Amino acid sequence: MKLPPYNSFPNISGDKVLLRQILTADIKDLVEISFYDSVQATTVQQATEMLSKINRDYLDGNSIHWGISDKLTDNIVGTCGYYRGLDKGEGELGCVLLPQYRGQGFMTFAMSLAIEFGLNIMGLNRIWALTSQQNQDAIKLLERLNFVRIADWDGSEIEYELRLGV
Repeated sequence: MKLPPYNSFPNISGDKVLLRQILTADIKDLVEISFYDSVQATTVQQATEMLSKINRDYLDGNSIHWGISDKLTDNIVGTCGYYRGLDKGEGELGCVLLPQYRGQGFMTFAMSLAIEFGLNIMGLNRIWALTSQQNQDAIKLLERLNFVRIADWDGSEIEYELRLGV
């Protein structure tokens, strides 16, 4: 396995998106989708503090967090990454997209790149995701990407796992 941190932060380019490191200059555009330990930021200051924690987690080898950049405009449209389980050879894949970019394929492209990176570069043997039962868009995305539902937690969260070799 080749886990974070890397000699240089891995940027991953696809047809529609570029997964790249989030910069301090990006924070003002990401406040509404900035989270850490399931807590949402409400100010630029909180989002900046959360990014510092996320960057520390990366340097400690516990996660990797990308900004999803629209290749046509270079605007950050969302985030995705692996946030837990790397020490066990697995990764919880999470994502958030700004509302104005939903339904345009950005997250499908971004998650596909992140999955490929997790399997082929990081060498993960399991990729999983959690979402709420109410988040039908996330459920459709995960199922489109060959994730299968494996557990329901407390009636509110659903766990999905990537079906490998499909």
